[in-house]
Formats: sequence, C-alpha cells, structure tokens
Amino acid sequence: METRQLRYFIAVAEERHFGRAAVRLHMAQPPLSQQIRQLEDQLGTPLLVRTTRKVELTPAGQVLLDRGRVLLEELVKLESDVQQVGAGATGVLRVGFTGTATYRLMPIIVQSARRNLPGLRITVQGEMLTPEMETALEEGRLDVAVLRPPIRSEAVAHKLLEQDRLVAALPADSPLAEQGTLKIADLASQSFIGYPSHSVVSGIFQDTCRKAGFQPRLVQEAKETSTLLSLVAAGMGIALVPMTSRMFSFQGVVFRPLHNPPPVDLAVAWNRNNETPLIQSFLTLFDSLPSQPAAAAKDSPHEN
Repeated sequence: METRQLRYFIAVAEERHFGRAAVRLHMAQPPLSQQIRQLEDQLGTPLLVRTTRKVELTPAGQVLLDRGRVLLEELVKLESDVQQVGAGATGVLRVGFTGTATYRLMPIIVQSARRNLPGLRITVQGEMLTPEMETALEEGRLDVAVLRPPIRSEAVAHKLLEQDRLVAALPADSPLAEQGTLKIADLASQSFIGYPSHSVVSGIFQDTCRKAGFQPRLVQEAKETSTLLSLVAAGMGIALVPMTSRMFSFQGVVFRPLHNPPPVDLAVAWNRNNETPLIQSFLTLFDSLPSQPAAAAKDSPHEN
C-alpha cells in the first residue's frame, strides 16, 4: 500500500463521494476509482460500498480510515522534523503536557530550552491525559511527557517533579462556597463534573469518594481543565481538581481546600528504550523548576 493510495482512500472516505473527492484531490474521477480498486485488490477486502448516490465504508474501510489518518499525520510530522534538522536544528523533540501543566510548566520549559538548548526544536501537545501520553511514549509518537503517575508500562520511565493535592471547585453561588475546609463526605449529595473515567485524576477522585462512603453522581465529563471549570462556573456541578487549577481565573468559580486531600503527583516521563543524549539533556531542564506556587500558598476559606 502506497502513501498516495492511502491519501486517495481517505479523501473518498471523508467525502463519501468519488466526484467530490476527485475535485478535492485535483484529479479526474476514473483514475481515482481505479486507484481505490487497486488498493482493495492489494488488501484483499472491500473497503467501500458503492451506490448510485453515495459511498459507505465497510468495517475494514473504517479501520483503514481511522488508522490511516493517524499514519498520515505522523508522516507529515516526520517530514517536518527531518526538514528542521536538515535546516540546522540539533534535534526535534515531541513533548506532551497534562492538564494545568500545559499552562504552568510548559512556558517555563520551552523558555529554558530556548536558552540552554538553542538548536532544539520542540513540538508541544497540551491538555493530554496520562493514558494517551503513556501510549504515545510506547509507540514513539512522543519523546517526553509531563504526566500524572501511576504509569503502567514497564517501557516508560519517569521522575517525580512535585506532589499536588485535590481541592474542590465550586460554583460561586454554592452554599459550600461559604465554608472553609470541606470534608469529602459532605459532598456526597452534590452533582460532579469529572475528567474522563480513564484519566489518573478521575481514578483518584473515584477512589477518594468510595473511601468516604459514597459513589459520586457524575453529570458531565471534560478532558480539559479549562472546560471542566467553565462547566462548574455555569452551575452544572462541582469538581475535584488538582490544586494547581487555581491558576485559572474563572469568574464564578470558588476553590475550597479538602480535609485530608489525596495526593496527585506530577512527573516527567520518557521511553527507557529511547534515552538519547538529546532527551537526557532536555530532562535536565526539569531539575531547576521553581517550586509549585499553589502548593506553597496557604488555603483561605475565602479564596476565589
């Protein structure tokens, strides 16, 4: 299977129409149809169901579309990385950041890299969840990740950066906002907005609620902390978030400390089978990170 054929197939699959796909690809329709037929012959399975009005995907076609998109995206990134190194860069690193680390640590690390590793080109992906970063490290789609342990893969090594803890994010008009430190059990009757169920923070949140004697009532999930806090501000529910989330200045959201809050670690991780000198040099940038401002701040019963 050639890259060209994959591009043709994705165009047809996304347009669900050979004519529109041909226009998009700036080619005639007959050779496009011929290329798709050849691809199906090579793979030994139908990829499309053709009718007079539209085109539908077979199950095999859906697999090729989903994974083919990822493959083409990686090829584009590979081309860009090779071109940057060819233009004089000492190397290219793909770095992922979780949640609030995207906004708090990423600018610090990028600035430090520009100062200490001036020839390095960094491709950053923010607001990622730990499981997807762990998989990306295993598969070589990320070189370094700032994530929240635990890490399940034996191929991924990590170094602890700091320890955060959960706080309650409340709508400003919530009666709980008038209180100081909250007990987890006092939140049993509340509606919750949470991170996706496979995220590390979600697992810690669920376990904390179970230990307090209740199953939280989730009304909405959000991958990005900024989206989650926006939903809290809208009054949809409350959330338990890492304390560093307090760096977001959301009107209508109040943060309150929790009694005996569970710890939430932050770590930098990499594939232990890919410990290149460039990655090792990049990892040393994390040794001089400033102390976590949120952790050093004293909890106030009237903090907004």
